[in-house]
Formats: sequence, C-alpha cells, structure tokens
Amino acid sequence: MVKLGYHVSHEQFSPSELLDLVMMAEEAGFQFAVSSDHYNPWNESQGHSGYAWSWLGAALAKTSIPMGVVNCPCHRYHPAIIAQAVATLLEMFPGRFWIAVGSGQLLNEGVIGAQWPSKPFRNDKLREAVKVMRALWRGEEINHQGLFEVQEAKLYTLPKALPHLVGAAITPETAEWLGEWADGLITVSQPMDQLQKVTEAWRRSEGKNKPMVLKWQVSYDQEEEKALQGAYEQWKTNIFESGLSAQLRTPKQFEQASTHIKPEAMSEHVFISNDPAAFISKINEFHQMGFEKIDVHNVNKGQKGFIDFFGKHVLPAF
Repeated sequence: MVKLGYHVSHEQFSPSELLDLVMMAEEAGFQFAVSSDHYNPWNESQGHSGYAWSWLGAALAKTSIPMGVVNCPCHRYHPAIIAQAVATLLEMFPGRFWIAVGSGQLLNEGVIGAQWPSKPFRNDKLREAVKVMRALWRGEEINHQGLFEVQEAKLYTLPKALPHLVGAAITPETAEWLGEWADGLITVSQPMDQLQKVTEAWRRSEGKNKPMVLKWQVSYDQEEEKALQGAYEQWKTNIFESGLSAQLRTPKQFEQASTHIKPEAMSEHVFISNDPAAFISKINEFHQMGFEKIDVHNVNKGQKGFIDFFGKHVLPAF
C-alpha cells in the first residue's frame, strides 16, 4: 500500500507550532513526515524559517514515525557537517531518518555571499558531496580536494546502518542523472504529463527498481473557494519552473515575479478540493505511476482542519 506523509513547512509556521502539528499528524494516521530546510521563506507573508536540524531532533524524540529532510549539502552547508548531523540523528533514532539532497536554490544558499554557480556545476558539486558523505558514514577518514575541501575528517559517532540517501529532482534530465547514484527519488507534483516524463526518465536510468517519493501540494478547506484563496496567498510564489525558482534571491523577488499570477492559475499546480473521494482517487493515480510514498503538503494556513479531515476521511482508505 502507498504510504502517506505530512509535510513540515518551516517557511510557513514556527518550529514550536510545527512540533505540535507533526504530533497531531502522527495521531491522525500519517505514516511519516518530510521537513523542508530553508534559510528564507518563499514570500514575506509566509513569515517563518526555523532551523530544520534543531527541530528534527525534537520532532523525532516526540514522535515514533520516520522523517526525512530535503537539503542542499554543499553550499551554505559543508557535506562533512551534514554527514555528521545525519549520523547523529540515526544513532539516536535508528531506521527513522533519511535525507533527500538537491543542488539548491539561491533563495537559501545566497546567504553566504558566494557566487551562485550554474546548474551543471552545482550538480557536479552535489555528486562530489554525496561521495564524501557516504565515505564518512562508512567510517573512513577523508581528505578531499575538489570543488570543496575536506581535511582529516572522520565521524566518531556513526549511524547503526548506512543512511538512505534520496535525490531531489524536478526535471526529467535531473531525474535520469540521479538514477545513477541516489537510493531513491523525490519529486514534486506538477501537471501529470510533466510528472510522467520525470518518472520515465528515472526508470530509464538505474532508478528502475528504486523507490519514488512525491511531494504533493494540496489545499483543503471546507469551503473550496477558501482553499483556492489560501493556496493563492501562501503558494503563488512557488509555481515557477525550476530554472527561475533556483535563481531568485529574496522573498521579495519571488513576490515581484508572481505579481501577474491569477488565483485561477493555482489549480494547475496545487490540488484544490474538499472532496475525500477526489483526494483518494488522485492518490491512487500517483500510486499507479509508481510512487510508494506521498508527502502531502497542505499549502494553506489551515493545518489543523486539514489534518483532521485527512485523518477521518482519507487516511483510512490506505
């Protein structure tokens, strides 16, 4: 059966509120959670951006479900530090934590003031970072000189098992490349024909027999018009193609880029409904595409109502 998870959006809620929400989500029946890892929100009205790694330790201690995080380990972070963070969480919570890695976005990585490189360069740096992290998780001492440097690094606190490392992709090109080395794929919901291209590219490469995770943007409210308005207010800055969203630097620039987006455009990028049968049908459609896990992100502010609705009317079907 497909597993359904709750998305933890640090851009939209305070860490303390998110801790309450993820505990509520587990009680409602969600089977895992996925955390964002942002330095900035996508727009000023979202209003938050807590440090994910501090939050993850607290959340894993307060719940019993597995959790993942979507992270760029090679710009504002150093891969040796992320390797240590992952190992520490897995030593405390064996089998309950995984990491998804991507090439990053200027919105978050620009804070260190370094030149923002091209996508091919970022991909090369990410692949290099993954090799370093995996070697550290095996207990090796690493000296590395390449697109970044590592000197005499060794993890003295190791995970009880090698971490599950997932690759994050939005485009078919990136998905096919990730299939060569990632343990799994995580991608985001988009129009079905585009999503199909991503899954086909993943399977064309060595990803054929590896698991796929979908981050699914939805907006629920008892009144469908409020669900649409909530999606528009919170998420209209998040519907750009990856080439643009990776290059904008500040929340205000995302707001400027979204000036001409109309509310009716949201339904192409966010599943907006208050009908349990519609949610169940769409989940089954994603499962038939090959997604084993679906990370459900209710993009509006009404999280408690969404968790209650899903817990009573959608999760029991799975």
